[in-house]
Amino acid sequence: MKNLKYGLGLVLMGLAGHAFAQNETDALRYSRIQFGGPARTLGIAGANVALGADLGNLSSNPAGLGLFRKSEFSFTPGLGLGQAETQAPGADTRLTANRNSFHVGSFGAVFTNRLTDDDISSDWRGSSFGIGFTRLNDFNAQYRYTNTVSENRSFFERLRNPEFVDGSLIGAYDDIDAQYKDGEYVSLDGLAYGGLLTGFYDKKKRADPRVPEDSLGTIRRVGPITQNETVLTTGGQNQFDFAFGASYKDRLYVGASVGLVTSSYNETRTFQETEANDPNNTTPFLSLSRRDQVETRGTGLNLKVGAIYRLNDAVRLGGSVQTPTFMRLTDNYSTSLDTRFSALPQPGTALSASVKSLPGEYTYSLTTPFRASGGAAVTIGKHGFLTGDVEYLNYSQARLGGDAETNNTYAFDRENNSVKALYHSAVNVRFGGEARLDVFRVRAGYARYGDPFKTNEFDRTQQYFTGGLGLRQGNFFLDAAAVYALDKRYSQSYSLPNAAAPVIRIDGNRYTTSVTIGSTF
Repeated sequence: MKNLKYGLGLVLMGLAGHAFAQNETDALRYSRIQFGGPARTLGIAGANVALGADLGNLSSNPAGLGLFRKSEFSFTPGLGLGQAETQAPGADTRLTANRNSFHVGSFGAVFTNRLTDDDISSDWRGSSFGIGFTRLNDFNAQYRYTNTVSENRSFFERLRNPEFVDGSLIGAYDDIDAQYKDGEYVSLDGLAYGGLLTGFYDKKKRADPRVPEDSLGTIRRVGPITQNETVLTTGGQNQFDFAFGASYKDRLYVGASVGLVTSSYNETRTFQETEANDPNNTTPFLSLSRRDQVETRGTGLNLKVGAIYRLNDAVRLGGSVQTPTFMRLTDNYSTSLDTRFSALPQPGTALSASVKSLPGEYTYSLTTPFRASGGAAVTIGKHGFLTGDVEYLNYSQARLGGDAETNNTYAFDRENNSVKALYHSAVNVRFGGEARLDVFRVRAGYARYGDPFKTNEFDRTQQYFTGGLGLRQGNFFLDAAAVYALDKRYSQSYSLPNAAAPVIRIDGNRYTTSVTIGSTF
């Protein structure tokens, strides 16, 4: 039911807001992935497109499998320590929230078959098949804020005024009975009615039944409104890769892979508003509390091809392209609203109300943008290497669509137009290096992921600072990596005409440590 989806899902123009509408926010969430892989890859900020002989090539450039000389397997657990600081517009105080998580960052194996150096029977010197798991996105985060707004910028004001989109009223129906089923409401405006915050004309009372009635004018407040919100997200986006790479004359390396993407995203938002200053209780309204929950599960598929060319013993050039990821996602969502009053808001009503929405499920498709990467690596004898990558993608190419299996034929024209209007192309750069000291390795790197938004009003660039250590002893290796990530986000919990709803700035950082244990055979 598209009207149900709109009623509960406030369209927030991509400002990292409400998760119940399948819109441009979802398109960006699953398109803007991070670099991942074993600790060696993480220690050099994921810059391995031209490097090769690394399990991280499964998700970056499968041609790197052609550089393996031995078979290998590894396992990489990780620990993430996240923190977010928020600040409301004009506020002096900043609130901090933490969210930590344990995860598996990578595991897999590469099986190599290579001719001996004295076997000249073929110019194809070796080949490798790899299978592995890579964590592409970590959705574990939490933030909270407090804010003070005037009444005309409050969520209370939104509940008292049904939402208009493109001149059409959405959420309000001919009769309030149409918004109510089995004790649960099927739209945000229905919740406002059940919570005693607004009223509607019955279709029998007026020619135009869509006009809202301000029957509760006595509860309109004057003065500032205090807002508090806590947002918790969990889950991740992972990819299983099946890849093949080969070496031609130990000069040209080619490869291809199939990626199976799985996504799990959970969000819980608890939003409250109270009257900031009404010591004389001149109005009966005291507070409202809204709780939103959404769970998204999905799978997707992509293809990747790549090549690495060794100019000489020191210099390698590499490149790879990845098709769009074709995903199928299902949202399960619900919302509830609690209100409190110091006096009866209407004759025959109670001092409080608690209502909830009818739980909803919605399945849709998402096509993420095409990606292209290029890189160079320079080997400094047996002392180490330097490497760098550039990646290009156009976020405006993301597309939402219906789902044939559930007979969802909605075209998402409005949402896709928003994707094209909000986003543009971005360039991601990654640099890294490794120093070799006998059996020990020391690594460092830096990555900068460009802002996907066209507007420069807010800077949403992501930065990664990385480092790592390694040990190679016979067929055994042990690596450790640390990644410190910085990102800025902006959240808007509801919409109002003329962009009057407050926008909250979120400065996030995440420190991730990973350890890889592996062996060659």
